[in-house]
Amino acid sequence: MKPNLDQTTLSEAAEFLAKTLGPPPPIGIVLGSGLGAFAEQLTGARALPYAEIPHAPMSNVLGHAGKLVFGRIDTTPIVALSGRVHGYEGHPLERVVFLVRALAKWGVTRVMLTNAAGGVNLAYQAGDVMLIVDHMNLSGMNPLTGHNEESMGPRFVDMTRAYDPKMSDVLRQAALQQEITLREGVYAALAGPNYETPAEIRMLRALGADAVGMSTVVETIALRHMGVRVAAVSCVTNMGAGITGDTLSHQEVKEVADRVAGKLIKLFSMALPRMAEC
Repeated sequence: MKPNLDQTTLSEAAEFLAKTLGPPPPIGIVLGSGLGAFAEQLTGARALPYAEIPHAPMSNVLGHAGKLVFGRIDTTPIVALSGRVHGYEGHPLERVVFLVRALAKWGVTRVMLTNAAGGVNLAYQAGDVMLIVDHMNLSGMNPLTGHNEESMGPRFVDMTRAYDPKMSDVLRQAALQQEITLREGVYAALAGPNYETPAEIRMLRALGADAVGMSTVVETIALRHMGVRVAAVSCVTNMGAGITGDTLSHQEVKEVADRVAGKLIKLFSMALPRMAEC
């Protein structure tokens, strides 16, 4: 049976990060569509294009820079993955989660995931920020499929608390202090790359989803498999198909993400150092 990860390539990537950047930071962040501006706020930053990291996959999606940025917020070391790859680009699933697994192999113990998402909950609107408290994996993909490497994590991973309560509390407190309205909800992951139909949005709402996207969930599963604590935030960049009657586009996703970037940078800058200590 095919393994769900290649330990040799993963170790080579982690060893490269250790040799190039030194000891691992306590926390990392994955920056979704249009959210790469946060990486520019890190002080003393050093950027590594994914092409320089052994075996790392490359993204071709607009709004995903495709680089690892290592720097600090105040005195807290932070690593940011500015851009991610997706299954819809044609990458095998072990490649989709390769970089977050490499962070875990390097020694990063906490990761915050971010994404741009479509609003399913009718109380939401474009520009809202949602703390992910649970998810539905409706993508048909799972990074743990195949032979399990017991040295990396258990065959059957408990997902009762996929999103870490303490890290989530830090985000709540930071949002309150910054006077940022933080929604809380369930994120549904579909395979993409097409946007959902109005009927699919109605189905997701009936199932209990509040937002929908094409990423994050497989990364959460891979990280939890390796014992990494996870928190996640969605930027609601548009309402789902059929809610407003508007035509959906990736350009709109980027424009809304750019508009709320300042708010998210403030939230992440306050929350990440606190998460590193919780």
